[in-house]
Amino acid sequence: MAQEIHNFESLLPQSLETVINQWIQDDMPSFDVGGMVVGSGEKKAHLLMKSSGVFAGRPFFDKVFTILGCSVEWEDAAIEGVYNSVGEKVVLATVTGPAHMILRGERTALNTLSRCSGVATLSREASDAAKSLGWKGWVAGTRKTTPGFRIVEKYGLLVGGAATHRLDLSQMVMLKDNHIWASGSIQKAVEFARKAAGFSQKIEVECQSLEEALEAAQAGADIVMLDNFTPDNLRKDAETFKKQFPNVLVEASGGITTETMPHFLSPNVDIVSQGKLTQGYPCVDFSLKIVH
Repeated sequence: MAQEIHNFESLLPQSLETVINQWIQDDMPSFDVGGMVVGSGEKKAHLLMKSSGVFAGRPFFDKVFTILGCSVEWEDAAIEGVYNSVGEKVVLATVTGPAHMILRGERTALNTLSRCSGVATLSREASDAAKSLGWKGWVAGTRKTTPGFRIVEKYGLLVGGAATHRLDLSQMVMLKDNHIWASGSIQKAVEFARKAAGFSQKIEVECQSLEEALEAAQAGADIVMLDNFTPDNLRKDAETFKKQFPNVLVEASGGITTETMPHFLSPNVDIVSQGKLTQGYPCVDFSLKIVH
């Protein structure tokens, strides 16, 4: 399926350099004897894509080597969001700089690229599967991301064509079962949350039944998550809900995978979220080799 390609690099925050510096420091907390051995003479290294997938993570790769005083020259084929079917190794970029700096950044840069591309590849498969069935809603990730690595995984979702869902606790209010139990009721939780969220933040409520979804909408929720519903109950209850609250979004969630997702799609479901997109993704294989 043809995919419209977008450039999301300008989304990334100024704090990215601080984050990547921490990654580099984590990989070299003390001496680097291997770096001493290769010295500081200028070398070139080729970035090789070795397995098929959606290429994603270019800004992170760039930033690693910029911090280390190296330059990266990209090939025309290195376009984020493009699926590359790799039979043999494909050269995507050339890194130039001091040998020890290239090798200092090698594993951090490759880990980031392989994981971001893995998320993007899985996200593309899921979003394409939903579109092929004529569904008009959003396939989304979740907040089930790797601590310290969230920005890369969320970026991969976007490049792959999925929605990020909320980025963090501060972006959108999500009232789950624990919030409801601790507050006493859905109505209490939503009404109190609205006092702080005001008009500028959406409130979503995790619901275990149609009755809970109706209570959440009546209390002022913007989105209801129908969690762990069977496909049949989801279709039936989402239709009933939308008849009363056509402007409240319905999200389906709970153990849904790309393989089972078609059973959960319907005109009355606006969002299907998959934790697997950032929890169970396979990595795309890359390597960085010194030219010799």
